[in-house]
Amino acid sequence: MSITQFMPNGTIHLHRNDLPEGLSLGPVVAVDTETMGLNPHRDRLCLVQLSAGDGHAHLVQLIPTQHGGRGYDCPNLKRIISDPGVVKLMHFARFDVAVMQHYLDITVSPVKCTKIAAKLVRTFTERHGLKDLCKELLGIELSKQQQSSDWGAVELTAEQLAYAASDVLHLHALWAKLEALLVREDRLALAEACYAFLPARGRLDLLGYEQPDIFAH
Repeated sequence: MSITQFMPNGTIHLHRNDLPEGLSLGPVVAVDTETMGLNPHRDRLCLVQLSAGDGHAHLVQLIPTQHGGRGYDCPNLKRIISDPGVVKLMHFARFDVAVMQHYLDITVSPVKCTKIAAKLVRTFTERHGLKDLCKELLGIELSKQQQSSDWGAVELTAEQLAYAASDVLHLHALWAKLEALLVREDRLALAEACYAFLPARGRLDLLGYEQPDIFAH
């Protein structure tokens, strides 16, 4: 079942359990997730947001079977997220990659991450959050009011949906700005090497190698 909601800067399509059959979102798809917390082993994946950068956000609500859903039986979503021909554009991809690899049992690749890009080229500031980047590079104000809300609810509020959609609707424009800075500072190849490592970084995090850091002395 799908529900459409309109907002000033885009259109939200809420899909329960999976994406519609045959939906194509192009070669570069903005992706984000909402979970019950920040521990992938404990805190379940509740929502996956996607956008082709066209003003439409597709939100897939993953509802547990005990609440009338299909759990993580979502073949259309998995197909796009694991497609090696589709670039997944994310902000703080390290977490999103790990949580999707854990719950969807797929390899998430290839990936680009706007947070890594920002840290490589915006070394004059510590403000690398999506809200700060959208404001400073795009002139767009994002509300983070719903960030810590209950994403496990069977019925999500209009405010939650708007918040979730805003996390993917601007990633294409943001990446265009950051990619130009990576090229300008001759760090695009370094960024791409970091992105290629993200699926393995996610697996290391899931194995508990966040601490100790195996790259430390």
